[in-house]
Amino acid sequence: MQIEKMNLLEKFSKFSEHFSPKIIADLNGQQVKLGKFAGEFVWHSHENEDELFYVVKGNFVMQFRDRNIELLEGDMLVVPKGVEHCPVAKEEVWVMLFEPAATLNTGNTENEFTKKQLETI
Repeated sequence: MQIEKMNLLEKFSKFSEHFSPKIIADLNGQQVKLGKFAGEFVWHSHENEDELFYVVKGNFVMQFRDRNIELLEGDMLVVPKGVEHCPVAKEEVWVMLFEPAATLNTGNTENEFTKKQLETI
């Protein structure tokens, strides 16, 4: 096994698609993913998985049914399993996600944003 460091900005430079997370690492059944998005995603929840969002660049609003939380560069938020949410970004945002490897990006909703096979970069 070779242990190497990685640079997040270099990894983000390898893709431009929105709402198409990329895997950058695996650890203890979890995956570290990078995503770019702009606009509104889809309302969804994850029945069995918590989801961690860390804002690397930009900002966005995580909508919940009872309130909205604005996340700025450097902010982090954990969405507990079963909680319906919808990320919205007025401009492109870069986000790092930590979640179980089996987590489907659209959770309990399948539509044009659903990515069943994620690319590793």
